[in-house]
Parts: sequence; C-alpha cells; structure tokens
Amino acid sequence: MQEDRIQKLEILVTEHERTIEELSNQLTEHWATIDRLEKMLHSLAERFLTLEEAVAPEVPGTKPPHY
Repeated sequence: MQEDRIQKLEILVTEHERTIEELSNQLTEHWATIDRLEKMLHSLAERFLTLEEAVAPEVPGTKPPHY
C-alpha cells in the first residue's frame, strides 16, 4: 500500500518535471520571438520616419501674413 502511494507520487513528480521543462522551452521560444518582433518593429519605424521625412514638404520658417 505504501509502495503504491510512493510510486504514484514519483510518477506525478516526473510528469510535473516534464511539464515544467516543456513550459520553460516554450517561454524561451516566445522571448526569442518577441525579441525578433521588437527588432523588426524598430526597423520598420526607422524606415517609416525616413520615408516620411523624404516625402514631407519643406515648411517655411516665416510667419503667415496675419501675424
């Protein structure tokens, strides 16, 4: 009876260890994906700003006539 209980607990611990390892691996993959996406977002933001500056008309520094 006692041995059955110990065996069940050992099986449960082994299953939990496997689950924790799988979750850890998934978390590592997700952080890598987040890092990659953050780099892509930064790169796209830089490209957008560069294009926006190239297309934006020059704004004169003079005051309008009504001032």
